Parts: sequence; structure tokens; C-alpha cells
Amino acid sequence: MKVSVLCSSTTHPVYPHLEQWVRGAAANHRVELVRQKGELTGGDILFLISCHEIISPEDRQKYGATLVIHASDLPEGRGWSPHIWQILEGKNRIVVSLIEAQDPVDTGAIWAQRHLVLEGHELSDEINAGLFAIELELMDHALEIIGSGKPVPQDDRPPSYYRRRTLEDSRLDPSRSIAEQFDLLRVADPQRFPAFFDLRGRRYLVRIEKAGASDE
Repeated sequence: MKVSVLCSSTTHPVYPHLEQWVRGAAANHRVELVRQKGELTGGDILFLISCHEIISPEDRQKYGATLVIHASDLPEGRGWSPHIWQILEGKNRIVVSLIEAQDPVDTGAIWAQRHLVLEGHELSDEINAGLFAIELELMDHALEIIGSGKPVPQDDRPPSYYRRRTLEDSRLDPSRSIAEQFDLLRVADPQRFPAFFDLRGRRYLVRIEKAGASDE
């Protein structure tokens, strides 16, 4: 099969994982990893992974199937950064859905689902590692079932939507305890969107890491 993977940013933490997946999949398929829709050449499957461009029906018609991975139990949790919002809501079990790209966004039929199970202590890099492993597993699964599997339409539960996160969403309140804000601390990307607080006329960035055995 001819497979395209579109990821908009090489600085996104998923990108190195996609590069590794492409190298492995290339043993049995023709695979390209691109950053802009203008680079797409058509084929059997298009994966949209952390894609920030609008992929029109005309773009999708170049492929037999265009698939998206969305970390929520759709139709609940449509929109932006769903796993982050859910962790901030106190959830430790997150559904990861492989769906067809469709208009409106996040309304496509579901091909497969997996569960990301957390214990509540994981930091951003650990959360990402678990999520990305499931995403790659779903991509592998898609290569196996395309042409034989049948996607299931999303059910009739009322949909819910998450807004796009901004830098302001990483703000800490210095008058509140660490325990109260721990989930915000652990989901904040320490490189791209570190947690921060303002105090006495200055802004401070906060990055945390787990202590190793020798630090305890």
C-alpha cells in the first residue's frame, strides 16, 4: 500500500515516533512523512497526526481512506487536546479513537479504539509515551484492516467540545497549593508550554521531573 502521514510540526513530541514508525512500515509499504498538505501525493491511506491544516474533501479524495487519531470517547470530547483536558478533569482512563476524517471535524466513523490507562502520577513525557504508543498501534491496526474492516458511526450521545489550549492555560496560582495544581503541572509540556506563575512583578517558569532512586 501507499501510505502518507501528515504531521504539521517537526517540533511536536510525536514527530520522532512517527519517523520511527515510517521506517518500520517501509519494509512492507511505500510510506511518506510530510509536513504540508501540498506535499501529499495520494495513495491508499492518509494519516493525519497533529495536523494543523484544513484537509478538504478534495484532498481526502486522493486517498482510499483518510484517518485521524483522537484521544476521547467520541462523540464526547471533540476538539483540541482532549487528553489534556480529561486529565485536568481528573480522569485516568482515556479512550483513544481511530476515526475517518470527516466534516465537521471529529465526527467521522470509528474504526477502532484503545484505552490509555494512567495512575495519576505520570508527567508530560510519560503521558506522551503512553499515548504515542497507542497511536502507532492504531496506525499498524489500520494497515491490517483497511479493505476488510467496517467503521461504526459515532453513537447518538450529545457531543461535547474542548477549546484550543493557550499559553494562559499553563498558568499556576501561587496562592494555591502544589497538590491542588499538580495535574496542571504534570500535563504542561516543559519545553513548549511550561507551567508558570507571576509574582512580585516577575514571571517564573516551573518545570518538574521525577526524582531518581539516588535522589530519594
